[in-house]
Amino acid sequence: MKKYILLWSSSLVMILGCTQSNDLELEGELYVKGSSVHSYLVIEDKKSQKSYKIKNANRFGLMQKQKHKVKLKAKLIRKAIGPGAPAVVEVLEVK
Repeated sequence: MKKYILLWSSSLVMILGCTQSNDLELEGELYVKGSSVHSYLVIEDKKSQKSYKIKNANRFGLMQKQKHKVKLKAKLIRKAIGPGAPAVVEVLEVK
């Protein structure tokens, strides 16, 4: 009986420990980065000083808000790989 309780409780701890929220609150300035063929919209978060590539910028009309400060609620899609590949986010809401 003790073995089953120990096994069940350790499994529960592992499941709860692995679930992380990928939602981010970003506030910063929007700008276009990259060369003409490979350009994409980026937000630089003023709190963390990190850049995030926006995957669905056309859905919210964010290209027209370049060089403006905005607040976004976004979901992290992919973490940053290096200086040439920023983290990718998908915008859920523009505040």
